[in-house]
Amino acid sequence: MKSVVAPTAWSISLIPRVNARKIPNSSPPFPNFFSPKPYSFFSSPLVRPLSMAASAAQTASPGDVTTDAEVFQLIKDHQEKAARLPPLEEIRTVINHSVRGMLSTISQKYEGYPSGSMVDFACDQDGYPILAVSSLANHTKDLLANTKCSLLVAKDPEDKTDLLITVHGDAIPVSEEDKGDIRTAYLTRHPNAFWVDFGDFQFMRIEPKVVRYVSGIATALLGSEEFTKEAYTAAKVDPIAQFSKPVASHMNRDHAEDTKLIVQHVTSILVDSAYMLDLDSLGFYVKATYRGNTFKLRIPFPRRAEDRKDVKTLVVEMLQAANSQSN
Repeated sequence: MKSVVAPTAWSISLIPRVNARKIPNSSPPFPNFFSPKPYSFFSSPLVRPLSMAASAAQTASPGDVTTDAEVFQLIKDHQEKAARLPPLEEIRTVINHSVRGMLSTISQKYEGYPSGSMVDFACDQDGYPILAVSSLANHTKDLLANTKCSLLVAKDPEDKTDLLITVHGDAIPVSEEDKGDIRTAYLTRHPNAFWVDFGDFQFMRIEPKVVRYVSGIATALLGSEEFTKEAYTAAKVDPIAQFSKPVASHMNRDHAEDTKLIVQHVTSILVDSAYMLDLDSLGFYVKATYRGNTFKLRIPFPRRAEDRKDVKTLVVEMLQAANSQSN
């Protein structure tokens, strides 16, 4: 899949990477947007005011757009103004709802070298990653000898333009006093992990020192930031993200045409299809196709969603607005 995300005003184009340049606000000469070559554009998860999100920069009506340059400009304008969660809130939310990542430890077997392992994890109430590790595993031996480690989590492992989050910290064995609550939290995310009760398994909790994110990989200039343990712990998990999978599944199964119509209305691009990927309190992401090419677009709600029922209300409002324009 060729994912294309329009850049923010300060983003860097990768066309080509060695000749990366800042994209000006005026209509620039740029590479063929729909070339078969793997061109990608990356954006940072910046916060946008809801008032800007609601207007969505309707600079053209669906059907008015005909050239590649017009499509590029519409996507760029739209993505810049689409409301997103604050970076720290999005990071906390992504970590909370993720279940797998790359654990890096200081290898005992190969002294002086790092060692990587794919591991399942869950989070405790503070957002600290919980591991269920076997004493037979090399990464467990590494952690018992040196607690320092990192856990790399990709919001979407299939999308190189999406968030990559690294939790740097120390993996500490969970006390007997906390084991019951930690076991419950882990099995909530991994209900079939019966092996956690085997004698050679124990729970370890990564206590963050620094949490860092980048907005994608292989770009000349990345949106990135680091947060302290205190800031990360204080951040809230978005309350709507927990409904992301069931809502997206329902929309894709039963209302795919409605989603497409909403995307056409909000972006002014007559996309051929729109597949909902995930959502939060401020909007949702779609994978849209247009003229045989695939884009990832942020579609903002007119206002913040308060609960799951309110998500339905907002989607209905957006569909009504789209239908009223098309009639």
